[in-house]
Amino acid sequence: PAVAFMIVAASAPLTVIAGGSTSAFSVTHVVGIPFGYIVLAVFLAVFAVGYAAMSRYVTDAGAFYSYIAQGLGRPAGVGSSILALISYNAMQIGVYGMFGFQVSTLIEAKTGWASPWWVWVLVCIAIVALMGVNRVDLSAKILGVLVALEFVVVIVFDVAAFFNPAEGTVTASPITPSTLFVPGVGAVLAFGIAAFMGFESAAIYGEESKDPKRTIPRATFLAVAVIGIFYALSSWALALAVGPGKILDPNGITADEAGPPLFFNFVAAHLGTLWVDLMSVLFITSLFASLVSFHNAVARYAFSLGREGVLPSAVGRVRRHSGAPWVGSVTQTVVAVLVILGFVFGESGWDPNNGPYPVITLFTWLTNLGAFGLVLLMALVSLAVIGFFRRDRRDAGLWSRVVAPVLSFVALGYVWVLILMNWDVLLGQTESTPTTFLLPAVLLVPAVLAVFWALW
Repeated sequence: PAVAFMIVAASAPLTVIAGGSTSAFSVTHVVGIPFGYIVLAVFLAVFAVGYAAMSRYVTDAGAFYSYIAQGLGRPAGVGSSILALISYNAMQIGVYGMFGFQVSTLIEAKTGWASPWWVWVLVCIAIVALMGVNRVDLSAKILGVLVALEFVVVIVFDVAAFFNPAEGTVTASPITPSTLFVPGVGAVLAFGIAAFMGFESAAIYGEESKDPKRTIPRATFLAVAVIGIFYALSSWALALAVGPGKILDPNGITADEAGPPLFFNFVAAHLGTLWVDLMSVLFITSLFASLVSFHNAVARYAFSLGREGVLPSAVGRVRRHSGAPWVGSVTQTVVAVLVILGFVFGESGWDPNNGPYPVITLFTWLTNLGAFGLVLLMALVSLAVIGFFRRDRRDAGLWSRVVAPVLSFVALGYVWVLILMNWDVLLGQTESTPTTFLLPAVLLVPAVLAVFWALW
């Protein structure tokens, strides 16, 4: 249960519905997002079969990197390690955009002070950094309470939405295939897969689990099932609250409504200010828990890579009294600060007055960039499972070591190609620009170069 809570906390239920799903509806104008969660849950469950089988024999804080290195060879492993490092950093830093926007919005609503979003981001980075270098993890009990409260308030929203649909009737169209497989489906799947990110982090905690051979597979399957069903149901409720017609209309959702306001405006109208305040606070704590979880994942990845000589050995250092991978933690903090400052100083070029700027750019761009990289990593892990068991079948059956990995490679490869083909939709562009190609290159070019460096 403790590992499962860490997984669900990283994906953050309230963050996904109030932040990820609202942004997905605003950017893609596709109604079938709830059905997309079901499709992705099935894909990831199939992936988890081979992943869980291999996790019984590979226990390492490097997770994906370690799996690919042992299944496809060390050069591929080194390339994937850089891909993972950039992807997790992108996910973590992207969430800061949503955090800063939400804190700033709540303070302005209560005090009238329109504080800059990035001030609260920098404060949060400092707190996360202190926790990281001292190994002050949010305990499973604290996470359990926060996640339980998130589930409760989202369920309250779901009930209110089903009883008060914007268009007067409850329609099943958001959970039908015909509303998903339309132009922009790749962007929908990118947003959707980002909501699941963190489910694979069970393996990262393998070295710290009492019985990783049983704990890791169970926690992974439990997380996929809970996340997939809950997100499909709740995003369906969100679609009803907004109105499918409004979502489909390219001009239906205004700039001021885009993102979290779609969720909170409905709550204010149908549940009242008290629920808005409660959900706003829980939304912020949900984002904070997610930030801490992803920060720890990045620090552990960096530690693993430093320990094995992929990164400078100094990155593999831990603090003597706490065991915290402090150099990896500090490195992630520095990267986060630099990226946030880049967005702050580049703000004028992205029209910050056109809606919630840190959500539409920083959050949307970077979380989807992270999802893009992690989908590719999972596809490579599927191949790695086949390679790992080809040398020694051990006690794995044909379904675990061949059939499920092949199916997951095809499925995840399909999702990855769709995301790549729909990158302009993710950026809200009518046609491709240099930025369309720059963001994927940030991931792919260093990863490819790392493979050649490893061969050398």
